[in-house]
Amino acid sequence: MADMGKLYKDRTAILKHREWRGFKDTMYDYYRWLITWKDMIKMVLKAPVSTVKGLWKYRWMASYLSAPSFVDRHVMGLRGPQLRIAHLHYNMIVKHCTGLIHTSFVADEKINPNNKLSKKIILTDEIIPNEVFQGFPNLKVVPLQTIPIFLSSMVDQQITPPYLEVTESFGVPADVCPLPSAEAGVAIEDDYPKMGCCMIATNMPCDGSVMNSTFLDRRLQLPVHCFNVPLRYNGEDVQEYAVEEIKSLIEFIEKQTGEKFDWDAFFAAMKNFNKQTEYEIQKWDVNKTPYPQLTGAAFWLYRIYYFNLSGGVDKRFLKVDEKVNKIMMKAYEKKTPVSKEMRHRTVVWSCPANYYTSFANWLENCWGMNVVMDMETMISYQKFNTEDKEEALKDLAKTYQRSIMRKHTKGGYRNVVDELWRIVEEYNADTVIMYDQISCKGMDGLTGIFDDQARERNINFIWVKQDLMDPRTISRRDMREQVNKYMQTVLQEEPLDASLLDFDDDLAW
Repeated sequence: MADMGKLYKDRTAILKHREWRGFKDTMYDYYRWLITWKDMIKMVLKAPVSTVKGLWKYRWMASYLSAPSFVDRHVMGLRGPQLRIAHLHYNMIVKHCTGLIHTSFVADEKINPNNKLSKKIILTDEIIPNEVFQGFPNLKVVPLQTIPIFLSSMVDQQITPPYLEVTESFGVPADVCPLPSAEAGVAIEDDYPKMGCCMIATNMPCDGSVMNSTFLDRRLQLPVHCFNVPLRYNGEDVQEYAVEEIKSLIEFIEKQTGEKFDWDAFFAAMKNFNKQTEYEIQKWDVNKTPYPQLTGAAFWLYRIYYFNLSGGVDKRFLKVDEKVNKIMMKAYEKKTPVSKEMRHRTVVWSCPANYYTSFANWLENCWGMNVVMDMETMISYQKFNTEDKEEALKDLAKTYQRSIMRKHTKGGYRNVVDELWRIVEEYNADTVIMYDQISCKGMDGLTGIFDDQARERNINFIWVKQDLMDPRTISRRDMREQVNKYMQTVLQEEPLDASLLDFDDDLAW
């Protein structure tokens, strides 16, 4: 595992050759690499004309050609059970994502005019989890912004700057959050596929999403329903309102599509979702022990993907979790070390940089900082009542109130500050990586409070500035250097792998 940095081509972070992990693990890694390519090729073969047209038509589509490289950098340094767990997670993400791309291109009226599939599609804001839509089994749900921006920016750090520049040239200030800014840029460039019978917008996670919805409304020219979720969600006094908002959403879809909400289909999907939630909590429980088995980025990436995009209906995710947890428990029972050396049990807090999703892997390989829990993973773990309709709606409301990028950033002080220290204690962590998303103003007022309380608890507290989707502002290298300085000057430690201490990957995907 030493000298992994020497595998990279200068400035690209592209591998000169595949990592040698011993015969068995190297062959497994290569086998899974082939499966990634198989799923990508399969997507093309299912609709070759539409896919090729989409590749040429949309700037963001080319980014997905780098998906195998994306997987490679997220499994660097992994061996044994951890390698298998990570690959199972990432392969499932690729399988599902290629399905979304396929649906988008087949339904795209720019590519296939007057196709029937388009009218069966509900477009949604990407922050709205998929659960409620499982009551409409005859319709397809496409989170409009997810494929062009949210996921593509994880695969390719170069994809968002052109869209950000478009938005800024349109008059939007350059210091707003790059997520809604880039998504607005896609709308301005007319780089969204044209499809759908209606659109579901939302106030989640913040005002930036509301701003972006105005651009989408102008571009799409579709009936739009705004799904509002209470900001002060901890109080019981807002729950009735939250349920009414869900009922209003269902009524809107029924009116626009002619389909009736199917409670049997919804309950069936939620039973799958409940089972998957049980598997998720089992992962958390293992990571609380001295022998955690899921560290690095696969933990949170897989979690937010299935939570938002599966909605319990895709049973392939459940099958993956069955396999993963079987491997995990076997390794845990054998007290298998999660990595070569675990120096620091680490909690990651605040929203991560999309352009550096493998940052947790670098922390582990370079400094022995194993991320045992992170904020993005700790989204709703609410289980659903699958017999009583009103109780199910209440569970659904609570789930939406605690979705990605929202659970800890809304609702008051205790949701972000007190929750952090609870997690640090439960997971026996000695270190916190606190992302400082410089274009997000929501956390700025808590800087001093976090620092003071970390000192009181004798917790290593490392601020890492980043800009979510804009690597031009703070690069991956800049992010690493902030950690390097803390580890070398404050803790006076030496890296596990000095070759990873400093390298240039500005031109990398």
